[in-house]
Amino acid sequence: MIEKIKPQMPELSDHERFGQTIIQLDRRLASNWRSTIAEITLVIATIAAPFVLRDMSVDNHLEVICIVNGFLLLLLSCNASHLFQHHQLKHVRNRLTEQLEIAVKQRIRADKFYGLSILDPLTRLHNRRFGEERLQEEIARAERNGDPLAVVILDLDCFKEINDQFGHAAGDVALKEFSRRLRKAIRACDVPVRIGGDEFLIILPECPREKVDVILSRIGSPEVELSSRKVSICYSIGRAQYQVNDTIKTLLGRADKVLYSEKAERTQNSQRQPGSSKWSAPAMRNEEIGIPV
Repeated sequence: MIEKIKPQMPELSDHERFGQTIIQLDRRLASNWRSTIAEITLVIATIAAPFVLRDMSVDNHLEVICIVNGFLLLLLSCNASHLFQHHQLKHVRNRLTEQLEIAVKQRIRADKFYGLSILDPLTRLHNRRFGEERLQEEIARAERNGDPLAVVILDLDCFKEINDQFGHAAGDVALKEFSRRLRKAIRACDVPVRIGGDEFLIILPECPREKVDVILSRIGSPEVELSSRKVSICYSIGRAQYQVNDTIKTLLGRADKVLYSEKAERTQNSQRQPGSSKWSAPAMRNEEIGIPV
């Protein structure tokens, strides 16, 4: 004889369990409401019974007492039912509390995982994937509303020399310090991104051209102390303003052209030696080059 295997019901999700508990709570509340109405009705009937039956003969007084006692017994039963409903509601309430605590813990865990997925672990700036998604949103908003949008690409100069002379740990220190100054310089609505390596991106929503230099000037000349020596971090800047029909590629492409033009100009004009202990910050440039005709 072949025993039939009962199909297993799929395990309920936390959201479904929470929904079922709410349904149970609603049912208990509705039942409690009906019990309360019945209890009030019985109280009124018990009070009214002697007045309604007062014209009965003395021989029927025993019947009146029995009727009143019957109402009182029903009232006692309602009270017992009410106590049971109270116990059940307390049980449901405890279940809701437990499920809410689980939901809060899962939300905290989800927020933590989300933070890990969008942040660069070293600098705590946003990572490249998040930056591209956010830039796409800002481009769509600028196209829709006509608001100004600017992007700035920053690249650390002589970063390889810092690594070679002081070690990769020192390079991490320089990246962290530069990121700290970057976060401090920008507005609350701006989005700082570490594109990768020693290259950074700032997305500046609703930022006209004249405000870009004001924000960049706040970065100043970051310094770090490496092997008891103070080293200033040099960086090159490329910027671009949103133009009609821009895409991520075209907008960042123009900023890249400005960056590499400035980097080439600084390389030609500077007389730095590899492994030197100080590099100065770049001068602010008001013009934007590389805009296609």
